[in-house]
Amino acid sequence: MGNSYAGQLRTTRFEEVLHNSIEASLRSNTVVPRPVFSQLFLETEQPLAHDGRTENDDEDEEVGSESNSPPIPYQMKPPPEGCCTVNGFCQAAKDLRLSSVGSDPLDVPTGFMLVGVKSPSLPETLLVCAVDRRFLPDERGHNALLGFLGNCIGCGEKGFRYFTEFSNHINLKLSTQPKKQKHLKYHLCRNNQNVLVKGAPICWRGHGKRRPQPQVQVLLTLLTLICLPLINAGHGSLPQLTGNADEVLLSSLLQSCYLSSQTLPRVYQHYGPSPIQPLSAEMQILLTVYYLVQLGPDQVPLIEDLEQIFMRSWRESHLSEIRQYQQPQTPGSQGSQLPWLAQLAASSCGEGVVVLGENIGSLAQGLQQMFGRLMEGRLENTNYVVIIVTAAGQETQSCVVVTGRHQCRALAESMFSPKEGLKEINHQLSTGVMAFIVLSFSSVIMWICLCLCVEYSVEWREVRPIQLAVARKLLSHVCAIADSSTQNLDLGSFDRVSFLILVPSSEVTFQQTVLHLWNSGVLQELGGSDQECVSQREAERYVVKLDQSAQARIDSLTQEAQSNSYTLYILVHDHAHWDIESASHSSPDSGLGLVDQLLNSCQVRDTPNILILHVTSFPFALQTQYTRISPYNEIHWPSAFSNDVDLYHEKTRYFGVSELLESTRSGSSLPLMRHDSSFESMASALEERFPKLHSAVIRTTVLIQQYCIALMAASGRVGSSHNLHKHTSVETLEIVQSLLTASQQCPAHHGHMVLLRIPSLALAAWAHRRLSRVRRQLGLEESFEIILGNPNQTVLVCVLQTWLKIQDADWVPQTYLELEALPCILILSGAEPLGESLPRSLKYCDLRVISYSYLQRTTLEQELGLAAYLVRAESRPPHNLGPGSDLLESDAEKLSSTDNEEEEGQENGEKATIHQTHVQSHSPAPPIPQLQPPPQTPIQNQSLSQTNSQPYPQTLPQQQSLSQMAIPQTQSRLQHSKSTSSGSLSPRASSPNHTCSWARGVSRPPSVLLPRALYDIITASDSSGLPRCTSFLPHMSVAWASSFRPLLSKMMTCTEQSLYYRQWTVPRSYHMDSSNRTEGRSDNFHPRRLLLSGPPQVGKTGAYLHFLGILSRMLIRLMEVDIYDEEDIYNEKGEGVLYHPPKSSWPNPGIMKTMPFDYTIHDPKYDDISSVYCPGFTPSFEGHPARQEDVYLRRRTSRIKLSKYAAYNTYHHCEQCHQYLGFNPRYQMYESTLRAFTFTHLLLGEEIQLYFIIPKSKEHYFSFSQPGGQLESMRLPLASDWSPDCIKSPIFTPTTGRHEHGLFNLYHAMDGASHLHILVVKEYEMAVYKKYWPNHIMLVLPTVFNGAGIGAAHFLIKELSYHNLELERSRRLEGGGPTDDVWPFIILADDSCVMWNAVDLDVSGSVEHAVSLKQILQHMEACPELAHYGLCGIRKWSSNKLREPFSRGHLHDFLLLNVDRSQNVQYDQNRFTCHDVDFTLRLHSAGLLVCRFNSFSVMKKQIAIGGYRTFIIKTKTTDVPTSVGPSQYICAPDSKHLFLATPAQLLLEKYLQHTRQKLFPLSTKNYTHPVLSVDCYLNLGPEVTVCFVSSRPHSVNISTTGMLFSGLLLCFADSFVTPGFLKKFTFLKGATLCVISADRSSLRQTVGRLELEEEWRFRLSDEFQTANAKEDRPLFFLTGKHI
Repeated sequence: MGNSYAGQLRTTRFEEVLHNSIEASLRSNTVVPRPVFSQLFLETEQPLAHDGRTENDDEDEEVGSESNSPPIPYQMKPPPEGCCTVNGFCQAAKDLRLSSVGSDPLDVPTGFMLVGVKSPSLPETLLVCAVDRRFLPDERGHNALLGFLGNCIGCGEKGFRYFTEFSNHINLKLSTQPKKQKHLKYHLCRNNQNVLVKGAPICWRGHGKRRPQPQVQVLLTLLTLICLPLINAGHGSLPQLTGNADEVLLSSLLQSCYLSSQTLPRVYQHYGPSPIQPLSAEMQILLTVYYLVQLGPDQVPLIEDLEQIFMRSWRESHLSEIRQYQQPQTPGSQGSQLPWLAQLAASSCGEGVVVLGENIGSLAQGLQQMFGRLMEGRLENTNYVVIIVTAAGQETQSCVVVTGRHQCRALAESMFSPKEGLKEINHQLSTGVMAFIVLSFSSVIMWICLCLCVEYSVEWREVRPIQLAVARKLLSHVCAIADSSTQNLDLGSFDRVSFLILVPSSEVTFQQTVLHLWNSGVLQELGGSDQECVSQREAERYVVKLDQSAQARIDSLTQEAQSNSYTLYILVHDHAHWDIESASHSSPDSGLGLVDQLLNSCQVRDTPNILILHVTSFPFALQTQYTRISPYNEIHWPSAFSNDVDLYHEKTRYFGVSELLESTRSGSSLPLMRHDSSFESMASALEERFPKLHSAVIRTTVLIQQYCIALMAASGRVGSSHNLHKHTSVETLEIVQSLLTASQQCPAHHGHMVLLRIPSLALAAWAHRRLSRVRRQLGLEESFEIILGNPNQTVLVCVLQTWLKIQDADWVPQTYLELEALPCILILSGAEPLGESLPRSLKYCDLRVISYSYLQRTTLEQELGLAAYLVRAESRPPHNLGPGSDLLESDAEKLSSTDNEEEEGQENGEKATIHQTHVQSHSPAPPIPQLQPPPQTPIQNQSLSQTNSQPYPQTLPQQQSLSQMAIPQTQSRLQHSKSTSSGSLSPRASSPNHTCSWARGVSRPPSVLLPRALYDIITASDSSGLPRCTSFLPHMSVAWASSFRPLLSKMMTCTEQSLYYRQWTVPRSYHMDSSNRTEGRSDNFHPRRLLLSGPPQVGKTGAYLHFLGILSRMLIRLMEVDIYDEEDIYNEKGEGVLYHPPKSSWPNPGIMKTMPFDYTIHDPKYDDISSVYCPGFTPSFEGHPARQEDVYLRRRTSRIKLSKYAAYNTYHHCEQCHQYLGFNPRYQMYESTLRAFTFTHLLLGEEIQLYFIIPKSKEHYFSFSQPGGQLESMRLPLASDWSPDCIKSPIFTPTTGRHEHGLFNLYHAMDGASHLHILVVKEYEMAVYKKYWPNHIMLVLPTVFNGAGIGAAHFLIKELSYHNLELERSRRLEGGGPTDDVWPFIILADDSCVMWNAVDLDVSGSVEHAVSLKQILQHMEACPELAHYGLCGIRKWSSNKLREPFSRGHLHDFLLLNVDRSQNVQYDQNRFTCHDVDFTLRLHSAGLLVCRFNSFSVMKKQIAIGGYRTFIIKTKTTDVPTSVGPSQYICAPDSKHLFLATPAQLLLEKYLQHTRQKLFPLSTKNYTHPVLSVDCYLNLGPEVTVCFVSSRPHSVNISTTGMLFSGLLLCFADSFVTPGFLKKFTFLKGATLCVISADRSSLRQTVGRLELEEEWRFRLSDEFQTANAKEDRPLFFLTGKHI
């Protein structure tokens, strides 16, 4: 069995019944699993001979020396020139002698062992080598694979597959044919001193001298003339094969599959209640026969199919046994029935499968009989021979011999790795076999002369929306790493970004990435330089090819990163699925293992400012059980399957593998992906004639000969009498005709590209020479180019420089993109594509030569990815893709564009021909005439703007032809290269659309030609409905964790695919992740490693380059902040009176009392609230549209660079802050205690119990009854205390919803000064705030305040502070200290205060500069008569300046409150909005001084998340935010209404704000007749003016004499409001009254007590309540009209 192709299984009713009957008859619970055989056995076990002779009696005797033939003379191949030939040393001059290297540490790969080699030249010592233990016998002389695999331990070269080659390398200098049995003599082991010494002899012969059957030897000698059969070991050991044993191939794949099924019950043991037996050997054999019977004559068995058959069979039997558990069991059929049942199963396919089981006593006998039939020609029509041995008393044995020629070839080639396959091809080419194949074809030489001249231009486009979205995803993941609690990335400590892009060792890919980087603008953005200042040479510094020179670049970057801790370095590993070999398993000259050596080194891994980004289209090899990448750090390209594309308004649509498959099923036109039956027939015929040649050699020869003949036919110089058409295929002829005629039809001579994919460089070079010679003989040198695409060389095109009018004589194309519109054949070589992008003019992707013998998902999709394309979204109707269509791409999330193609030619208005999806011109074309250069039309190149204001490229008018967009004929190298590298190709040709084939096809994906075998695999589906290739092994460097795994689901997303591969695949020993498993750890994810995956050519390069740019901007942005920068509203324009001298340091209380109180609210955040009436001031009601709740998001801001005194959120983690944030070595992190604190307040009528969370490091700020005892009070300093490094006032910061974004880190703002900072949080948010701020003191509000607003927080802070002041005074009194000297001030700070400033006055005027919060507070606390003030504050920063250093008026956001003097004025605990306006008015009316220090200002950061201004209106039924209008916030009492789950006070405040015209119609825009508001301020909307008065005795109120009020607002009127007090005021007729109370009873009592019915008219319909349920305690209000 090989990992090769197999078609769909044919199922008939008879076969299904037969299968079920066989399965039921053979199922037995008594079958015991056989011992595990890990390797292929070539001998049967034989007992020790009676004479007791061992195999080492004669060490120099070779196995097989029974023959009397003389030794064969042997002439060693001369060593290469310059190599070492000293005995005991390898050709690389490295010592191999045991005596020299015995003490050295030697690298022995897994599965290898050290062996002593006996050299005739050095009989006194042994040479040391490493040999794969599979090719060595066990201690009984059995079980050695034929062949050899060894490594040189001297120079490290690995992978010697022939002992002859190895003996030459280690300088054995033999005179006879080298044989491993003669020269590999001893096992080597280490003694107690860890020195390598000679161990036991290698047992090359079994005990006794029993020889295998002589008939088998004879048959193998004659076998050469027939075929190369392949023996698949099954159950039991194979006999030893002698004679011409190398004429038979042996495979252990089938045996491994059988053995793997024995572990199946352990994998699924949790599925059933009873112990279930594994599949018996008999069932495995029958299922194998059943599978082989279903294969077609040209199909090759696939091990994955057999594994799934075993899986399904076991599941069915498992379910049956569960049903039969604890029921009487009937014995199944015995092994003697097996041959008969197998023959019965095989009878349905005639001679295709032959079963040998009757009268077969051993596998040796069965093989002897099989070879006999083979020699007699009786197996001519047989593809498989199954040998079954069921001798009595022995376990069942079996093997499968593949005898079909096609199957033998495919399975034999599948045993090669890609590297070994290319090596075998090179070996065959060196023998000159191509000449014999070429003789099978005839050629005709014709000639014709052409002159080609074509124009086109390429143009840079902006980043597409989808790429921008992916870049933002990357940025989001980087931020997530920084936000995690692991402290693995501190974004706040970086001020710039540097990067290095690692690409495969392909010169084309390197130049392609350099040019893309150069034009992306990233270098300019990161370096701050202009576009013209960055040269292409400078861009090359940021891109590194992964070759031997990469080590120095990585070392340099690591050293730079370690010395520049403030720079974040990004290592972008592009094409990351390439080179994932372990460095310890790769030889230095192989060029592999560099990624492991560089990126997985300790220096890179442990440097905290290096982040690694892997970018690939095929992430499977990086998604194993041992992966280094966390699944949370994977970023997948948005999926077309999930309709994510529509979110980004893409104008293009990605055309990848899924779309190619869909074209084969649509049936509306010729599919874009197809196979060539004529080519397959010709190749098969030659494979029959040359059975030993590699299929790639034959297929390449046939293909190139077809191209040569098609060139002759299409040139028109060979008459039809030659009948050339039958020597080529229709597909090949169509390709060549399209190539030659495209430039003829276009006046500008545009043409197409034909891609020939030939992996072998030697074959590609031969094809290039062959085609070039035929082209020259036909005279077509100037008609099209033939380009050999070598990964290690730049593009060599002779005609392109003339074609593009490049004046620079040294210019050469750097990428394949620069071949746009050039008629050419590109022969792309290399074992695999290395990320090279192809131009839009690619029309045919010829993959008929790619190997189909070793199938992995990565290999297949990588080849098909060459045809990935971008089409205009509207140019082709989207196919009806199935739910699993995205599974076929390497990353299911695939979207438009290519890695180096942003917006394509479809934006230029060409009219693409949509329905003409296939061009056929089978008749010979006429001779191609001489082509002349087109006339010069120097039209200005209209490049598109890249300004930020234009997110999408402008679309040119549809009627504009391509000829109107020609570029200037002269073009500098710089201009051309820059536009080319952009990856945005825009055809600008001097030909109309209807005549230019290239222009017509620019929006049409290329056609793909595949080998028939691959085509059948890709278009077939498995049992889950997915293409069968999705179930293949994802990568050759990984293995399945179990053969019996579930299939990929049709509905899996790419994230689920990743989890699937992470569960079911393991890395092989040579995978770089194989060592990534530490004992005792569940995962080994690298914390700073990301994986970006997306389909081929989808735009990943542009996405990650843009990510680098926005990451740099974000780091700069982290050093900046958006500050509210708004002029104060209602500013007076006059000069006014200057009360204090301009340079006054502190306010004078006497002067402050003479200053009028400014009732006007100037804070711009309150521009949508009611103005407060002030005599002599008239506000403007213009510019007050209806505002939404997110008004603060649309306010004017300025971006300011953070000063060194800024406050920070949780994302800031500098080294200076570690101790402040809780990283104190004296205390454990998160070590804190929860302390209860209880006090009584009259307004609340009950005891209030609060909780403090106090970290151990902050307990000294509090006093306790005893250490660790009851919390008594918060310590307060004395007014007379002063320290230069201490702030006396406790700082309280109420906060909600901003545990991450609140600016609570005041370390830098305080300039390191000691201060007491307390976060006031709601109970339900306590845990999350404690998690993010473990070293902060927290005051937890009572549960009843979970739904309260900012008023409740300030109320409790103030009342608690006053209660604590009294406790501290008592404590001081008990200690004998002064009581009146206790500091009575606290600070109430908003959680968005970020920086503070001070104004200095000099000769030139006022200068504002950043200062620390410490400086401001110490200055205010040092005010000589500060105790006279009830409330102090500072102004909000804005660009405008104030002249007066101090003022009386409203204060906001940052307050210094005297809790002693303001004892009798409380914050309204019920308020949600405008609580500070209300409190300031009541404080002023109580006669307390309010002072604002205008020389200081606070900057407020715009924070769009959380905060007390975030109101959620939701219904009680849905519990989700609901769109409810303000009119629904209230309802009539006792009515059926939609109740809201929102606090009643909030509903009332919002209703009053939004229904001003309905509630107070006379007050709208009527400043001279305001609404009288008694004892409170409520917002009635910006068009209503409120006149605040206090009912308290001796209150300070404005004069209302002669004023007529348009309304009266009474909110919770207390006993100070009396009828006599209200009669002092006069109201307009029809003025509105609004009385608000807590319930209906108190509402009626208030109306009666205040005798309101005397002057106000009420109606029953004028009574309302808030839309709350009864249990939510709604508020009630009554409205009336003045009589």
